[in-house]
Amino acid sequence: MPRVKRAVHARKKRAKVLNEAKGYRGLKKSNYKYAKEQVDRSLVYAYRDRKVKKRTFRSLWIVRINAAARANGLSYNRFMAGVRLAGIELDRKSLADLAVSDPQAFAVVAERAKASLEANASDASAA
Repeated sequence: MPRVKRAVHARKKRAKVLNEAKGYRGLKKSNYKYAKEQVDRSLVYAYRDRKVKKRTFRSLWIVRINAAARANGLSYNRFMAGVRLAGIELDRKSLADLAVSDPQAFAVVAERAKASLEANASDASAA
């Protein structure tokens, strides 16, 4: 049985790693040993940060909604409670987009949220 020669496959494997390491600094872009370590690390960062990105965007949406809600006389948590009570099924992403792109429409949503909060407060005090 003939022995397996690995030259083509090994070169292909190393070329793939070095190709993924383009743009890195120093030996990490040209030396296979260091490039492989950094590419492995970079893939870990990429996997982790795909999750972190979701948290970051949610935080940004909350900041935008809070700013727009305060401009309409509500705090963020009171606004979100009012939206839930009013039965408005808009998520934070679309609310934030509304706050930035169409402040008048957001003001309408804020007024409905405020009205539902007042109605709920009057129901609670009557009971």
